[in-house]
Amino acid sequence: MSEKPRCHWVPKDKPDYVAYHDDEWGRAVHDDRKLFEMLILEGAQAGLSWYTILKRREGYREAFKGFDVAKVAKMTDAQLEKVLKDGDIIKNRLKVFSVRKNARAFLGIQKEFGSFDKYVWGFVGGKPQVIRPKSAKEFRASSAESDALSKDLKKRGMSFVGSTIMYAYMQAVGLVDDHAAGCFRAK
Repeated sequence: MSEKPRCHWVPKDKPDYVAYHDDEWGRAVHDDRKLFEMLILEGAQAGLSWYTILKRREGYREAFKGFDVAKVAKMTDAQLEKVLKDGDIIKNRLKVFSVRKNARAFLGIQKEFGSFDKYVWGFVGGKPQVIRPKSAKEFRASSAESDALSKDLKKRGMSFVGSTIMYAYMQAVGLVDDHAAGCFRAK
């Protein structure tokens, strides 16, 4: 494993976490399926560590039909109960049932805006916000933009989309690029 300088939060002893940081986190995502996946995974993270969810990512993909939003929106209560019982995911009833609810709201946003990509990138004016924290203390947990996104998603019926979760989401999908100043991924 390379000893490149990375953001302070990346554990050097977890190669899958290092790969997530190096290859995904902070990169601009414009694919609606990927945007939906990350929205669901970030919501699943609420109250947990990201690594807990990252280790179960494949389980979430299997449980939620490869994050095909139309298929997830049609999942029945019985299918969601089966996911709760058998899926390799976090077994939280509210979070699991929120996936279908959020999928339905996601579809509504796609219909209204043409794509979720167009909708969500509108919160940052269509280009990533670049922030270069110089220390761990300078990393933010929310912003005016994550507050606005959270408020709007809640108004549209979504759950597990609080401002802190939405800021983490914005970081994950590249709406915000706040790799630390010394990180090799900082542009």
